[in-house]
Amino acid sequence: MRDPNRPRFSRMARVALILCLPAMAATQAMAQAGTQAGAQAATPRFTAADIEAARFDGTAMPAGKSALGARLQVLLDRAGISPGVTDGFNGGMSRSAIETFERRAGLRVDGVLDLQVWDLLGAYAVAPITRSYTITPADAQGLVPNIPSDYAQKAQMSTQGYTSIAEKLAERFHMDEKFLTYLNPGIPILPGETITVTDPGPERRGTVARVSVDKDRRRVTGYDANGQILVDYPATIGSTDTPSPSGSYKVRAIALDPVYTYNPSRNFKQGDNDKVLSIPPGPNGPVGDVWIALTKPTYGIHGTATPARLFVSQSHGCVRLTNWDARELAHMVQPGVTTVDFLPLADAPADAAADAGAAPSRLSLRENGPVSALSSARRPVPAPRLRPAQGTDAVGAAALDGTAAPVPSASQPAPR
Repeated sequence: MRDPNRPRFSRMARVALILCLPAMAATQAMAQAGTQAGAQAATPRFTAADIEAARFDGTAMPAGKSALGARLQVLLDRAGISPGVTDGFNGGMSRSAIETFERRAGLRVDGVLDLQVWDLLGAYAVAPITRSYTITPADAQGLVPNIPSDYAQKAQMSTQGYTSIAEKLAERFHMDEKFLTYLNPGIPILPGETITVTDPGPERRGTVARVSVDKDRRRVTGYDANGQILVDYPATIGSTDTPSPSGSYKVRAIALDPVYTYNPSRNFKQGDNDKVLSIPPGPNGPVGDVWIALTKPTYGIHGTATPARLFVSQSHGCVRLTNWDARELAHMVQPGVTTVDFLPLADAPADAAADAGAAPSRLSLRENGPVSALSSARRPVPAPRLRPAQGTDAVGAAALDGTAAPVPSASQPAPR
């Protein structure tokens, strides 16, 4: 269910967006996914009580899925360093999140949970890791039977909405859908039922002056004006055939609930579709429910319908985050102000101690100096208001393929 207090960019904003869709996974990533699946089958079942009681004793993390793995993921999420979906797995997204947490705290960066990291994460463990949630009738509203793969069929729908209550609630609580049902065995996910969910805490708030897109680590980092890490997310960033750009750009505009314009003459050919199609918005749309347009034409940062596959899928050049991470970032960046740096392959994360607009530099393992976890805790502050940009930037990425719908309170973009 949509947060009624969340700022809106415009009503059903129509934007034309380039294809940034999932592609086939790399062989290595698929092998990793298969290994995780095998580990899941062999892992003893655990409960919400086990997650609450889980503690790290300094030894190696359990292989596969564990209560400790789920607790770690929630704590990292609360710290503003996203592990992607909470699923309990000790996988690549969690390890890359630990690396960023170590970098922000001024620790040795190795992506391995140790007692220093665990002690600092304790600042985010004040509230319980799990909570009870009673499913409401509103949670069952706006669902669709399925999401077809054919774009002509998508265009006939009124929304690219969730296909189940479980999918909707899993995304709301930053969980893998299968993990939500795992924590609630035998409980039907229906209105009136009370279920157990993980609690990621409130969204991070603040102003991101610079975004660093790291193709090697597959992470997107947001820095404040002083070069301190505010947020960090796992991402799908281009592919070998269609790489993301290099260089430095600006955020051009932001759109929530974007309408996707499919244009086979400009972007790609999907199936037998040879006409321009307008695909309605929704979390299961081609770019999720958030589009952050860049000054690099046709490129942006956006959400995804498959959050669990960020480290498995590839994109066609754009930067894909989970829908919830993309929404959080959209509230923190500023059109015309926030810089987005694409780090070259084999380069290191940008130096957070540098000025917000400075060029990326090589990794400094203590680039931020010691940072107290208490001082960097998630503190809600007023969110920047999402608003239409003017002129050709109206409605987020409007007119990327030369078309856009009329926009209230913003001038009509000129066709290209």
